[in-house]
Formats: sequence, C-alpha cells, structure tokens
Amino acid sequence: MKKITTHIIFATITLLLAIPSISHASAAVTVDIFEGETATVNSYIFSNGQSLVVMDVQRSTAEAKKLAKVIKDKGLPLSHILISHGHPDHYTGMSWLSKTFPKATIVVANEDIKKDILGFSTWMESVGWLDAEPLLKPKSAKNPNGFDYLKNISILPTNKLSMNGGGELKLNTHYSAAEAEHVTTVFVDDLNGFFTSDLTYNKVHLWMGQGVTKKHVANWRAQLKAFKSEYSKRNPKVYPGHGKPADISLFDTLVEYIDDFNHITSTAKSKEKAMKKMEALYPEYKEADFLLKYSVDNHMK
Repeated sequence: MKKITTHIIFATITLLLAIPSISHASAAVTVDIFEGETATVNSYIFSNGQSLVVMDVQRSTAEAKKLAKVIKDKGLPLSHILISHGHPDHYTGMSWLSKTFPKATIVVANEDIKKDILGFSTWMESVGWLDAEPLLKPKSAKNPNGFDYLKNISILPTNKLSMNGGGELKLNTHYSAAEAEHVTTVFVDDLNGFFTSDLTYNKVHLWMGQGVTKKHVANWRAQLKAFKSEYSKRNPKVYPGHGKPADISLFDTLVEYIDDFNHITSTAKSKEKAMKKMEALYPEYKEADFLLKYSVDNHMK
C-alpha cells in the first residue's frame, strides 16, 4: 500500500510540472481619441488594460470636464497626464484633470517644455486671459491658491514613459523650433502609431501665428520632409495634434500647404485676399477664422 501511495504522489508531481505556467503579461497598448470642439485639439488616452495615460488635455476646463468623464468611464486608474508642448490648447485642462485624478502625475519630457508652459501661463495672466480660466492662474504672493507649476509638473527622467502594468510610450523632443519652440512626439510600437503633436494637423489650418517666424516655418517644412524619409518603410499611422489620424502621405500634404501659404502671403496684395486664396485652396480645412487668420496676420505685417 505504501509503495502504491508513493507512485501516486510521484505521478501527481510529474503531472503538475508538465502543466505550463500561466503568463500574466499585459495586454497591448491601445488608444482612444478625444476630439475637442475648441480649436479641434486632440487628446489621446492610452490603455494597457490595467492603467491609463492621457496625452494633452484640451483648450478649456469645460472641455477637460468632458475628457475626464471619458477617462472615468474606462474604470482604470490614470497614472500620468503627459503634456506634449507649451501651448494652452494642449494643457489648459491639466489643473482640472489633476484635481479629478489626484493620483495621476503631470509630466513633460524636458525642462524646456515645463518652462514654456509656465511662461505662457504667466503671460496670459498678465494680459487678463486667465480670468476665464482661473484654475490656471500661477501660484504667487498675490494668488497663493493658484496652480503651482513648479511643484505639480514633473520632468520624466528618460525618453520613455512606462505604463503601470506594462507597455511604454517612446518620446522624442529633438526637434528644431517649429509650430512650438519645443515639442514632444510619441511612438507606440504596439500600435505602430506616431503621435506627432502639433508637428502635424489634418484638414485643420496650421498655426503660424504669433511666435512662429519664417525660420520656424522653414524648420517645420524640413522636419516634415525628414519624417517622410524616416518613416516610409515602417509606414505608421499618424496621429496629429489637430484633426483625424492619417497615413504618412500627410507629411507631403502639409509640405504642400506650407509652400502654398508662403507663396500666397508673399504675393497677395492684402490680408483679405490671402485669406480668400488659402480658403479657396483648402475649403475643407477648419479654424480659418482663428488659426489661419492669425497666421496670415503674422506673416503679412
């Protein structure tokens, strides 16, 4: 009897060892797009099935509230709020998001972007633009309950943002000043997705307004050409800062747009005529009365 029992135990151990172990690897990273109504700006919500990261958080607190509801409805913890660059249409909602998700960390890819955000907000407060967005007023002696940009925005230590539970976002900030002085792009291998922030727009007029010089525009054009060459073999899906996702032909489309804009603003006899010519060439493009108008104003002084 003892011999039979020994054989049974041995057989049971052998069977258990033969059962393959179960892997708990995280799911592939996925993305949802929140399309803002104000300035047609995009927010991107990344998920690995265990946690979330949101990239860019809208032009207004009102839009950020809608974005927060979408994030809450996913039922997963938000670990990071990633701001791609220092333009307010991409970061105005961060104070509301931070209050709504207090465990989430606001992050930027480098010190320059943090300085751009603080600098822009400080200027907006000085001209009264933040009266409509009091949550963004910088903390100061005059406003002790204001948003503490220095404390609340963290700088990522590497060029990768690792998601809680697996998966990562690959960040790049090595770009010459173009639409913004400093900008972050994100590549996600699981998606073969290239998130270009405001280096690309899709059927939305480009911002070439105040602060975007002819040199910036030339840098921008050169970077689009470089993207086309760099990503032609990989052929990722391109997720722009404004407008719908596209393929890499978007880079060529935007180079052509820039060439048209440069030609028209250098030859048109008035700003009104330049506007009409650009709108005739790009009738489907959004934000003509804002993005295009101020771009024409800036380059036809």
